[in-house]
Amino acid sequence: MSPIASADVVIIGSGIGGLSAAAVLAHQGLKVVVCESHTIPGGAAHGFQRQGFHFDSGPSLYSGLSHPSPNPLRHVLDLIGESPEWVNYDTWGCCLPEGNFDTQVGGNQFCTVLARLRGPQAVEEWRHLQQQLYPLGQAATALPPVALRWDWKAALTVGRFAPALLRHGWQMAQLSGSFATVMDKTISDPFIRNWLDLLCFLLSGLPASGTSAAEMAFMFADWYRPNVQLDYPIGGSQALVDALVRGLERAGGKLLLGTHVDQILVEQGQAVGIQTQAGAIAARQAVIANGSVWDTQPLLKGSAPGIVDPDLPPCPSFMHLHCGIDGANLPELACHYIVVNDWERGVTAPQNVVLISIPSRLDPTLAPPGKQVIHAYTPGSEPYELWEGLERGSDAYQRQKQARAEVMWRAVE
Repeated sequence: MSPIASADVVIIGSGIGGLSAAAVLAHQGLKVVVCESHTIPGGAAHGFQRQGFHFDSGPSLYSGLSHPSPNPLRHVLDLIGESPEWVNYDTWGCCLPEGNFDTQVGGNQFCTVLARLRGPQAVEEWRHLQQQLYPLGQAATALPPVALRWDWKAALTVGRFAPALLRHGWQMAQLSGSFATVMDKTISDPFIRNWLDLLCFLLSGLPASGTSAAEMAFMFADWYRPNVQLDYPIGGSQALVDALVRGLERAGGKLLLGTHVDQILVEQGQAVGIQTQAGAIAARQAVIANGSVWDTQPLLKGSAPGIVDPDLPPCPSFMHLHCGIDGANLPELACHYIVVNDWERGVTAPQNVVLISIPSRLDPTLAPPGKQVIHAYTPGSEPYELWEGLERGSDAYQRQKQARAEVMWRAVE
């Protein structure tokens, strides 16, 4: 039998979303259980160690977390009273077809880059875009996501923000559209259009045509304002995961690692619990699945068919390269680099964009003395069909890994 027979809410998966929901619900007095198949919490954001090197498995760029901000994850950390320590920085490197340069978050520095690469007309277009996005950014941050709910009590949580929402009524309507609509009205310079497509891709996995105006308005409100800083958690992404776990457990919630969920139990169209190999856990109020619809559908065993929209294609995958290197004679490097090989291919083309993170430049504890840790990856562009049917550990699989990792080795070098 499962060590826990019942809970108010059962959460499947300990990614950032699942742990955030769990910690907040436990803080509000509910009995919460999180079931995680892996032996390490964090989902795509977990960390791991090899020979004294600490690696991030997934996200490595954060903003709006070391200070009060509209970032909903910051709201969660404030609510549960837990947070890692943060180090701040504002610069990252770009290796683009136009050349290699450093750029910064903030209101003005990118204009210096544009003036050098494209001239005064490009700067004017960028300034115009900032003016267009400013009211949209105000609208995007007018309603904190933690205020949203789906029952009648939404009137209580949302109502206090009603004056701000009314002030931004027209902008609210624009936020639901594509960012390409905003961009097309303002930007004709090809480099800026490529740059915005890249930013959209890094935010949503899609170019401007598939990214909501709300996402980009939120990003501009956070990144392109005076004196802004980016954040990195001391100890790596795992430190952020650990803070959420502390908040969950301090409020009485439970995290069960190595606990694979085989089925979501459904009665009369309502999720009432889960089945694990160790036994069933009843859920008195809700089951939350912190996974994709494609992962969740099989757990329903046909009891709730059709949650996967047949017209919704899954996002391509990621390729990751983790390196621990001798850093004694390295030049002064930024923490992050963006590599684009060819704008003409499009930012979503396989292996066209490579991201490189060197977090030990900010947090030396992530690597042994005199060493550096590198995490390079191709974000959301690796075709799954190239890997389908390959057996892990086989010679064919190893050859495929070596071939598909070559573009990341070239970018790191």
